Amino acid sequence: MSSVTSLFNKLTENKNDKEHETALINRRRVMCRGGTKAEKQKYEEEEKQKNIHWSTTKTFYITRIKILTTKKGYGATIAIHFGTTNSCVGFLKDGNVEIITDDQHKQFIPSYVAFLSNGEQLIGDAAKNQLILNSENTIFDIKRLIGREFNDPIVQQNIKHYPFKVIEKNSKQMIQINISKNEQKIFSPEEILAMILKKLRENAEVYLKQQVTHAVVTVPAYFNNAQRQATIYAGTIAGLNIIRIINETTAAAACLPTLNMTKKEGNILVFHLGGGTFDISLIKRQNDIFQVIATIGNTNLGGKDFNHRVMKYLIKLFKNKTGKDIRNDNQAIQTLRFEVEKIKRILSSEYEAKIEIESFFDNENFSEKLTRAKFEELNLDLFRLIMQLVEKLLDDAKRLTADEIVFIGGSTRIPKIQQLIKQRFYGKEPLDGINVDTAAVYGAALQAGFLSGAKNAPAIILFDINPIRMDIQTVNGEVTEIIQCNRIIPTKKIQVFSTSNDNQQTIPFQIFEGENQNIRDNHVLGKFELNGIPPAPQGIPQIEVTFLIDVNGILNMTAEDKRTTNSNNIIINSNRNRLSSEEINFMTKDSKKLADKDKKLKEPVDVKNELELYIYSLKIELIDNEKLGEKLSTDDKTKIETAIEEKIKWLELHPDADADDLKNHINELKGIVMSVLPYLGYDFIYFFFFSCFIISFFCRFLY
Repeated sequence: MSSVTSLFNKLTENKNDKEHETALINRRRVMCRGGTKAEKQKYEEEEKQKNIHWSTTKTFYITRIKILTTKKGYGATIAIHFGTTNSCVGFLKDGNVEIITDDQHKQFIPSYVAFLSNGEQLIGDAAKNQLILNSENTIFDIKRLIGREFNDPIVQQNIKHYPFKVIEKNSKQMIQINISKNEQKIFSPEEILAMILKKLRENAEVYLKQQVTHAVVTVPAYFNNAQRQATIYAGTIAGLNIIRIINETTAAAACLPTLNMTKKEGNILVFHLGGGTFDISLIKRQNDIFQVIATIGNTNLGGKDFNHRVMKYLIKLFKNKTGKDIRNDNQAIQTLRFEVEKIKRILSSEYEAKIEIESFFDNENFSEKLTRAKFEELNLDLFRLIMQLVEKLLDDAKRLTADEIVFIGGSTRIPKIQQLIKQRFYGKEPLDGINVDTAAVYGAALQAGFLSGAKNAPAIILFDINPIRMDIQTVNGEVTEIIQCNRIIPTKKIQVFSTSNDNQQTIPFQIFEGENQNIRDNHVLGKFELNGIPPAPQGIPQIEVTFLIDVNGILNMTAEDKRTTNSNNIIINSNRNRLSSEEINFMTKDSKKLADKDKKLKEPVDVKNELELYIYSLKIELIDNEKLGEKLSTDDKTKIETAIEEKIKWLELHPDADADDLKNHINELKGIVMSVLPYLGYDFIYFFFFSCFIISFFCRFLY
């Protein structure tokens, strides 16, 4: 029995599932043998009402299992969780997931990018530290901007809170930063995300001591087509081939088989509330196979929004007390932003917290108390919105019960959120033993290992869905559903187009994403044209367009002339909000140029640190009578001390020395030291250099 067939058998090993499938097949046979029109309509209505998500045919599942379990020799394949606030990277090694740390031994890097006046770019903690004094050139919340057009209401709402400048270019949003007084540079959201992904990739390469070119990346379950495609573009710019996009809620469910206390069968409610996005999925589990039943979310709802409410309240209090408005002062706003984030975390464990900021604004101090009750009052409507979405999910899932609840995302630590979910599900507690911060990257790492054929990788199969309905509208206004909401992916739909006029050679149409009844209220995925249609009378051409949503949730299209079976002449032109291949290539090259420029800027700093550390280690050796200080003669000791003082003075006089000059001075100092060491014997020389290495290592670590 093939592995694919055995996996299918696992899916139908439950008796009820087998009976269900048999009943469906028998009913189909009746319909195929010539059921009445009324019987067929009744059957179709029953199918629609039952909203069956589980397999109805063996072929359906086996085809998808083959796609989902195709393994390739990618080499080291990492998993990246790109968060609104923080990002992290994981890797499957010998069957165990390791969360990779950076050079400061931290598992998470803040999703921040900053630019200094000399053009140098900073990423992570170093960038976040620039937010108060260099706020106009410090970029964050890029997850809320990626894949959206400039005129998107969500973009317009968010940029009001940003200190950096977002401008429009060809209907796309671009971020403008000031490198110097006379130089400005613009970046797309994909380029900013690419900088973060590249930093995570480099951290992984240092940790794994090998090159990394492939990755699995998690995204919010309610990310639309454009946002998913933009994430893949960012990976390309960062030098990564993203082999799979996985929804954060689905990835979190994938880590459950590693927890022995969880049930092997049942429905799992995965509740994700992070810094900037909210998603909730109901997932059916059978052993190591997970099938998403329904998903809903809001990609503009999270901890940041709770913070905005608190900030607005505190700004108003400060104005009432002092008569001073801080809203136009970036430094004061960003200082308050930091403090509000801190106080929100404190209120997850305490009932009251205090914010105190000295010389906050215009020589005025800031001092206010905030209670947990007030925090909940300020965000009451947002909490209600979250619970409305929970009810909508349960409606979509036909009120199936949740056997287990999984929390992921830092904002699930908010007591009010925990209370509301517990009340809604009749006192059911979320699963213990799950790290809400790392669950998504943990599950993604298991998938990355499985897809790349890593040693001891568990065979966990994930059947995800398309969370947003897609409709097509032709030029005459006719609307047709292409892909229904909550359909298992990969999936496809074939639509036949024809002409409405004689000799018509172009057919325009639009694709919309969304659940609103009025199609104009939904998101425009793109405007398209079928070109190259051979001239013919009205209605004669039959152009078959195949709409395929792949395993990453991204729409692909092909077209074929049914009369000639020619797919080469029919061209699909689009003006989707996507980067062209030329733009991606340019951004990739520009990214490499920035990296080379950064390297040149950082090299003198690194070499200068090396010289200073060497000087410091020598001074320690000379002071210690049990080391170099005892072994050297007075003249030799004076010779080295004089050289050290000369180098210290030279550094003071040349703060901007280039790397080559610094290297020359290191070599000169080493030459002077080496000129006296031969007289001390080889054993001592070895001991001396080993001691210098140890001292330099600890100094560098502290630095």
